[in-house]
Amino acid sequence: MEFARSLLTALMTLVALVCLGWALAAHGGRWSVRLDVLTHFAPIVLAVAVVVVVYGALAETGGARLALLAIGGLATLAAALLVAPEYLRPASKPAAADAAEQMTLIQFNAWGRNLEEEATVAWLKAQSPDILVVEEASNIGPKLKTALAGYHVSCGACSVMIFSKAQPIAEDVPVFPSDGRLRPPIAAATFRDRHGDYTVFGAHYVWPVHGGWQQAQGRLIARMLHRVPRERLILSGDFNSTPWSFSRRREDAAFGLERRTRAVFSWPAGRLPKLGIEAPFPLLPIDHVYAGPGWRTVSVRRGPRLGSDHYPVIVTLAVSPEVAAGPA
Repeated sequence: MEFARSLLTALMTLVALVCLGWALAAHGGRWSVRLDVLTHFAPIVLAVAVVVVVYGALAETGGARLALLAIGGLATLAAALLVAPEYLRPASKPAAADAAEQMTLIQFNAWGRNLEEEATVAWLKAQSPDILVVEEASNIGPKLKTALAGYHVSCGACSVMIFSKAQPIAEDVPVFPSDGRLRPPIAAATFRDRHGDYTVFGAHYVWPVHGGWQQAQGRLIARMLHRVPRERLILSGDFNSTPWSFSRRREDAAFGLERRTRAVFSWPAGRLPKLGIEAPFPLLPIDHVYAGPGWRTVSVRRGPRLGSDHYPVIVTLAVSPEVAAGPA
Protein backbone atom coordinates (compact mmCIF):
# COMPACT_ATOMS: atom_id res chain seq x y z
CA MET A 1 0.00 0.00 0.00
CA GLU A 2 2.82 2.38 0.90
CA PHE A 3 4.53 1.63 -2.40
CA ALA A 4 1.34 2.43 -4.31
CA ARG A 5 0.97 5.66 -2.36
CA SER A 6 4.54 6.68 -3.15
CA LEU A 7 4.04 5.82 -6.81
CA LEU A 8 0.91 7.98 -6.98
CA THR A 9 2.70 10.86 -5.28
CA ALA A 10 5.56 10.60 -7.76
CA LEU A 11 3.09 10.48 -10.66
CA MET A 12 1.18 13.54 -9.46
CA THR A 13 4.46 15.39 -8.95
CA LEU A 14 5.48 14.56 -12.51
CA VAL A 15 2.09 15.73 -13.80
CA ALA A 16 2.47 18.98 -11.86
CA LEU A 17 5.94 19.56 -13.32
CA VAL A 18 4.70 18.86 -16.86
CA CYS A 19 1.80 21.31 -16.37
CA LEU A 20 4.13 23.97 -15.02
CA GLY A 21 6.68 23.47 -17.79
CA TRP A 22 3.97 23.48 -20.46
CA ALA A 23 2.32 26.65 -19.14
CA LEU A 24 5.59 28.53 -18.76
CA ALA A 25 6.75 27.49 -22.23
CA ALA A 26 3.37 28.58 -23.67
CA HIS A 27 4.04 32.12 -22.44
CA GLY A 28 6.96 32.06 -24.86
CA GLY A 29 4.33 32.22 -27.59
CA ARG A 30 4.63 35.99 -27.27
CA TRP A 31 7.84 35.67 -29.28
CA SER A 32 7.76 32.20 -30.89
CA VAL A 33 5.05 30.85 -33.18
CA ARG A 34 6.17 27.31 -32.34
CA LEU A 35 5.74 27.86 -28.61
CA ASP A 36 2.44 29.61 -29.33
CA VAL A 37 1.04 26.21 -30.35
CA LEU A 38 1.19 25.25 -26.66
CA THR A 39 -1.21 28.05 -25.71
CA HIS A 40 -4.14 26.36 -27.45
CA PHE A 41 -4.27 23.72 -24.73
CA ALA A 42 -4.10 26.16 -21.81
CA PRO A 43 -7.58 25.29 -20.39
CA ILE A 44 -6.67 21.59 -20.32
CA VAL A 45 -3.40 22.36 -18.54
CA LEU A 46 -5.31 24.59 -16.13
CA ALA A 47 -7.85 21.88 -15.33
CA VAL A 48 -5.16 19.25 -14.73
CA ALA A 49 -3.15 21.64 -12.56
CA VAL A 50 -6.23 22.33 -10.43
CA VAL A 51 -6.71 18.57 -9.98
CA VAL A 52 -3.11 18.33 -8.77
CA VAL A 53 -3.66 21.11 -6.25
CA VAL A 54 -6.87 19.54 -4.95
CA TYR A 55 -5.19 16.15 -4.69
CA GLY A 56 -2.23 17.62 -2.83
CA ALA A 57 -4.47 19.48 -0.39
CA LEU A 58 -6.74 16.51 0.36
CA ALA A 59 -4.60 13.40 0.00
CA GLU A 60 -1.02 14.33 0.88
CA THR A 61 0.81 15.48 3.99
CA GLY A 62 4.16 16.96 4.88
CA GLY A 63 6.71 17.72 2.16
CA ALA A 64 4.76 16.00 -0.60
CA ARG A 65 1.74 18.15 0.15
CA LEU A 66 3.77 21.36 0.09
CA ALA A 67 5.51 20.36 -3.15
CA LEU A 68 2.27 19.57 -4.96
CA LEU A 69 0.59 22.74 -3.71
CA ALA A 70 3.56 24.86 -4.76
CA ILE A 71 4.18 23.32 -8.19
CA GLY A 72 0.49 22.82 -8.94
CA GLY A 73 -0.32 26.32 -7.73
CA LEU A 74 2.32 27.89 -9.98
CA ALA A 75 1.08 25.82 -12.94
CA THR A 76 -2.49 26.91 -12.21
CA LEU A 77 -1.46 30.56 -12.10
CA ALA A 78 0.62 30.34 -15.29
CA ALA A 79 -2.21 28.62 -17.20
CA ALA A 80 -4.87 30.95 -15.79
CA LEU A 81 -2.90 33.97 -17.03
CA LEU A 82 -3.22 32.55 -20.55
CA VAL A 83 -6.95 31.88 -20.33
CA ALA A 84 -8.21 34.83 -18.27
CA PRO A 85 -7.79 37.61 -20.88
CA GLU A 86 -10.43 36.01 -23.09
CA TYR A 87 -13.02 36.21 -20.34
CA LEU A 88 -11.93 39.65 -19.14
CA ARG A 89 -11.68 41.45 -22.49
CA PRO A 90 -14.20 44.27 -22.94
CA ALA A 91 -17.29 43.77 -25.05
CA SER A 92 -19.45 46.28 -26.86
CA LYS A 93 -22.92 47.03 -25.57
CA PRO A 94 -25.25 44.13 -26.49
CA ALA A 95 -28.57 44.49 -28.26
CA ALA A 96 -31.86 43.53 -26.69
CA ALA A 97 -33.44 40.23 -27.69
CA ASP A 98 -36.23 42.13 -29.46
CA ALA A 99 -33.94 44.62 -31.20
CA ALA A 100 -34.97 45.68 -34.67
CA GLU A 101 -33.18 44.71 -37.88
CA GLN A 102 -31.61 41.49 -36.67
CA MET A 103 -29.52 39.17 -38.78
CA THR A 104 -28.58 35.57 -37.90
CA LEU A 105 -25.34 34.06 -39.17
CA ILE A 106 -24.28 30.44 -38.79
CA GLN A 107 -20.57 29.62 -38.90
CA PHE A 108 -19.95 25.95 -39.67
CA ASN A 109 -17.11 23.75 -40.84
CA ALA A 110 -19.12 20.96 -42.45
CA TRP A 111 -16.07 18.62 -42.62
CA GLY A 112 -15.07 16.85 -45.78
CA ARG A 113 -15.80 13.48 -44.12
CA ASN A 114 -19.18 14.50 -42.72
CA LEU A 115 -20.84 11.36 -41.34
CA GLU A 116 -24.44 12.59 -41.49
CA GLU A 117 -24.75 14.91 -44.45
CA GLU A 118 -28.53 14.58 -44.82
CA ALA A 119 -29.19 15.35 -41.15
CA THR A 120 -26.68 18.22 -41.25
CA VAL A 121 -28.36 19.79 -44.26
CA ALA A 122 -31.81 19.34 -42.71
CA TRP A 123 -30.76 21.10 -39.50
CA LEU A 124 -29.14 24.01 -41.35
CA LYS A 125 -32.23 24.44 -43.48
CA ALA A 126 -34.50 24.40 -40.41
CA GLN A 127 -32.53 27.24 -38.80
CA SER A 128 -33.26 29.49 -41.79
CA PRO A 129 -30.23 31.74 -41.17
CA ASP A 130 -29.86 34.99 -43.04
CA ILE A 131 -26.24 34.06 -43.78
CA LEU A 132 -24.56 30.66 -43.64
CA VAL A 133 -20.77 30.47 -43.90
CA VAL A 134 -19.55 26.93 -44.58
CA GLU A 135 -15.98 25.63 -44.68
CA GLU A 136 -14.96 22.28 -46.17
CA ALA A 137 -18.07 22.64 -48.31
CA SER A 138 -16.84 20.73 -51.35
CA ASN A 139 -18.83 17.55 -50.59
CA ILE A 140 -21.85 18.95 -48.81
CA GLY A 141 -22.18 22.04 -50.99
CA PRO A 142 -24.37 20.49 -53.74
CA LYS A 143 -26.82 19.15 -51.14
CA LEU A 144 -26.97 22.56 -49.46
CA LYS A 145 -27.60 24.26 -52.79
CA THR A 146 -30.56 21.97 -53.36
CA ALA A 147 -31.94 22.31 -49.84
CA LEU A 148 -31.42 26.07 -49.69
CA ALA A 149 -32.80 26.69 -53.15
CA GLY A 150 -33.95 30.19 -52.27
CA TYR A 151 -30.48 31.26 -51.12
CA HIS A 152 -27.81 33.00 -53.15
CA VAL A 153 -24.42 31.24 -53.16
CA SER A 154 -21.10 33.06 -53.21
CA CYS A 155 -18.04 31.11 -54.33
CA GLY A 156 -20.20 28.13 -55.28
CA ALA A 157 -17.28 26.00 -56.46
CA CYS A 158 -15.03 26.76 -53.49
CA SER A 159 -14.30 24.91 -50.27
CA VAL A 160 -15.63 28.00 -48.45
CA MET A 161 -19.17 29.00 -49.43
CA ILE A 162 -21.47 31.79 -48.31
CA PHE A 163 -25.23 31.20 -48.52
CA SER A 164 -27.39 34.31 -48.15
CA LYS A 165 -31.06 35.22 -48.32
CA ALA A 166 -30.14 38.63 -49.69
CA GLN A 167 -28.62 38.85 -53.15
CA PRO A 168 -25.00 40.02 -53.11
CA ILE A 169 -24.09 43.04 -55.16
CA ALA A 170 -20.47 41.86 -55.35
CA GLU A 171 -18.45 38.74 -54.58
CA ASP A 172 -14.93 40.04 -55.06
CA VAL A 173 -12.07 38.87 -52.85
CA PRO A 174 -9.10 41.29 -52.85
CA VAL A 175 -6.05 39.79 -54.52
CA PHE A 176 -2.46 40.68 -53.73
CA PRO A 177 0.58 39.83 -55.91
CA SER A 178 2.26 38.07 -53.00
CA ASP A 179 -0.71 35.79 -52.15
CA GLY A 180 0.90 32.57 -53.38
CA ARG A 181 0.20 29.52 -51.25
CA LEU A 182 -0.34 31.70 -48.18
CA ARG A 183 -3.86 32.55 -49.21
CA PRO A 184 -6.41 30.56 -47.18
CA PRO A 185 -9.64 29.29 -48.75
CA ILE A 186 -11.85 32.37 -48.61
CA ALA A 187 -15.16 33.68 -49.92
CA ALA A 188 -16.70 37.14 -49.82
CA ALA A 189 -20.09 38.68 -50.47
CA THR A 190 -21.12 42.33 -50.31
CA PHE A 191 -24.74 43.25 -49.62
CA ARG A 192 -26.74 46.47 -49.78
CA ASP A 193 -29.61 47.44 -47.51
CA ARG A 194 -31.21 50.74 -46.59
CA HIS A 195 -28.20 51.62 -44.43
CA GLY A 196 -25.64 51.06 -47.17
CA ASP A 197 -23.21 48.28 -48.08
CA TYR A 198 -21.66 45.65 -45.85
CA THR A 199 -19.32 42.75 -46.62
CA VAL A 200 -19.12 39.23 -45.22
CA PHE A 201 -15.91 37.20 -45.47
CA GLY A 202 -15.60 33.48 -44.77
CA ALA A 203 -12.17 31.89 -44.27
CA HIS A 204 -10.49 28.63 -43.29
CA TYR A 205 -6.97 28.76 -41.84
CA VAL A 206 -4.37 26.01 -41.78
CA TRP A 207 -3.46 24.32 -38.50
CA PRO A 208 -1.04 26.26 -36.28
CA VAL A 209 1.63 23.55 -36.40
CA HIS A 210 2.96 24.69 -39.80
CA GLY A 211 5.53 27.18 -38.58
CA GLY A 212 4.39 30.74 -39.33
CA TRP A 213 2.00 29.82 -42.17
CA GLN A 214 -1.14 30.47 -40.12
CA GLN A 215 0.21 33.83 -38.91
CA ALA A 216 1.01 34.82 -42.52
CA GLN A 217 -2.57 33.97 -43.47
CA GLY A 218 -3.77 36.24 -40.68
CA ARG A 219 -1.70 39.13 -41.98
CA LEU A 220 -3.11 38.54 -45.46
CA ILE A 221 -6.68 38.53 -44.14
CA ALA A 222 -6.00 41.76 -42.24
CA ARG A 223 -4.89 43.41 -45.50
CA MET A 224 -8.08 42.23 -47.20
CA LEU A 225 -10.28 43.55 -44.40
CA HIS A 226 -8.69 46.98 -44.60
CA ARG A 227 -9.78 47.23 -48.25
CA VAL A 228 -13.49 47.37 -47.36
CA PRO A 229 -15.57 49.61 -45.06
CA ARG A 230 -15.20 48.49 -41.45
CA GLU A 231 -18.47 49.73 -39.93
CA ARG A 232 -20.56 46.61 -40.68
CA LEU A 233 -17.86 44.26 -41.89
CA ILE A 234 -18.23 40.61 -40.80
CA LEU A 235 -15.53 37.92 -40.78
CA SER A 236 -16.49 34.32 -40.02
CA GLY A 237 -14.51 31.13 -40.23
CA ASP A 238 -12.63 28.15 -38.91
CA PHE A 239 -9.41 29.78 -37.76
CA ASN A 240 -7.87 26.64 -36.23
CA SER A 241 -6.75 28.99 -33.48
CA THR A 242 -7.95 29.50 -29.91
CA PRO A 243 -8.48 32.83 -28.12
CA TRP A 244 -5.67 32.15 -25.64
CA SER A 245 -3.02 32.11 -28.35
CA PHE A 246 -0.92 35.23 -28.74
CA SER A 247 -1.34 35.00 -32.51
CA ARG A 248 -5.13 35.23 -32.17
CA ARG A 249 -4.81 38.21 -29.83
CA ARG A 250 -2.55 39.99 -32.33
CA GLU A 251 -5.02 39.30 -35.12
CA ASP A 252 -7.91 40.56 -33.00
CA ALA A 253 -6.08 43.88 -32.82
CA ALA A 254 -4.98 43.86 -36.48
CA PHE A 255 -8.47 43.16 -37.83
CA GLY A 256 -9.98 46.18 -36.11
CA LEU A 257 -13.16 44.20 -35.48
CA GLU A 258 -14.72 42.79 -32.33
CA ARG A 259 -14.68 39.03 -32.02
CA ARG A 260 -18.24 38.27 -30.94
CA THR A 261 -17.51 34.64 -30.04
CA ARG A 262 -16.08 34.53 -26.52
CA ALA A 263 -14.59 31.12 -25.70
CA VAL A 264 -17.26 29.23 -27.66
CA PHE A 265 -15.80 25.70 -27.67
CA SER A 266 -16.55 24.21 -31.08
CA TRP A 267 -14.09 21.34 -31.71
CA PRO A 268 -14.16 18.38 -31.68
CA ALA A 269 -17.72 17.20 -32.04
CA GLY A 270 -17.88 13.47 -31.46
CA ARG A 271 -15.07 11.26 -32.70
CA LEU A 272 -11.57 12.71 -32.59
CA PRO A 273 -10.06 12.56 -36.08
CA LYS A 274 -7.29 9.96 -36.45
CA LEU A 275 -7.58 8.86 -32.80
CA GLY A 276 -10.86 6.98 -33.11
CA ILE A 277 -12.15 7.97 -29.68
CA GLU A 278 -15.23 9.95 -28.70
CA ALA A 279 -14.74 13.40 -27.20
CA PRO A 280 -17.28 13.90 -24.39
CA PHE A 281 -17.30 17.65 -24.99
CA PRO A 282 -15.54 20.16 -27.27
CA LEU A 283 -12.01 21.03 -26.19
CA LEU A 284 -11.02 24.00 -28.36
CA PRO A 285 -12.81 27.20 -29.43
CA ILE A 286 -11.52 27.59 -33.00
CA ASP A 287 -14.59 28.84 -34.90
CA HIS A 288 -14.96 32.60 -34.62
CA VAL A 289 -17.16 35.43 -35.84
CA TYR A 290 -15.96 39.04 -35.97
CA ALA A 291 -18.11 42.11 -36.65
CA GLY A 292 -17.61 45.84 -36.97
CA PRO A 293 -19.02 48.48 -34.60
CA GLY A 294 -22.12 48.92 -36.76
CA TRP A 295 -23.44 45.63 -35.37
CA ARG A 296 -24.53 44.86 -31.82
CA THR A 297 -24.57 41.33 -30.48
CA VAL A 298 -27.97 39.86 -29.68
CA SER A 299 -26.82 36.33 -28.91
CA VAL A 300 -24.01 33.84 -29.48
CA ARG A 301 -24.55 30.14 -28.98
CA ARG A 302 -23.18 26.76 -30.00
CA GLY A 303 -25.38 24.52 -32.09
CA PRO A 304 -25.89 20.77 -31.68
CA ARG A 305 -23.57 17.95 -32.65
CA LEU A 306 -24.10 17.19 -36.32
CA GLY A 307 -22.13 14.96 -38.68
CA SER A 308 -19.06 17.19 -38.64
CA ASP A 309 -16.10 17.27 -36.28
CA HIS A 310 -17.09 20.90 -35.56
CA TYR A 311 -20.13 22.28 -33.81
CA PRO A 312 -21.96 25.09 -35.62
CA VAL A 313 -21.85 28.54 -34.04
CA ILE A 314 -24.96 30.72 -34.29
CA VAL A 315 -24.51 34.48 -33.96
CA THR A 316 -27.40 36.93 -34.06
CA LEU A 317 -26.53 40.57 -34.67
CA ALA A 318 -28.63 43.72 -34.84
CA VAL A 319 -27.90 46.97 -36.65
CA SER A 320 -26.56 49.42 -34.08
CA PRO A 321 -28.71 52.43 -33.17
CA GLU A 322 -26.00 54.71 -34.55
CA VAL A 323 -26.20 53.09 -37.98
CA ALA A 324 -30.00 52.87 -37.86
CA ALA A 325 -30.23 56.61 -37.09
CA GLY A 326 -28.19 57.43 -40.17
CA PRO A 327 -25.88 60.43 -40.70
CA ALA A 328 -26.24 63.19 -38.14
